[in-house]
Amino acid sequence: MLIELTEENYDSEVGRSDLPVIIDFYAIWCGPCKITKPIFNDLSIEYAGRVKFACLNIDQNRNLAIKFGISSIPTFTFIKNNQVLGKIIGGKSHDDLKDFIDSYL
Repeated sequence: MLIELTEENYDSEVGRSDLPVIIDFYAIWCGPCKITKPIFNDLSIEYAGRVKFACLNIDQNRNLAIKFGISSIPTFTFIKNNQVLGKIIGGKSHDDLKDFIDSYL
């Protein structure tokens, strides 16, 4: 299940999460974001109970996008214990995202 992050729920969903979190920074007008969304959703099912999957609309949550230094989308950020462990930018395949996630588990 994907969680839609906002500036209001970020701390409870990510900052205090017992599970590692991968965030998909996106915008509704972004073509590559639309292509990777179903892949991200499929992976959220595959990793259920091991990794929390969250999406963050950069246009609606500008302060968080700035905080994370998001300059290109989609950007996928892996966070554990409220620390950014890694980031990849651009449209990615299922295998690319899976390898990215596995590298931090």
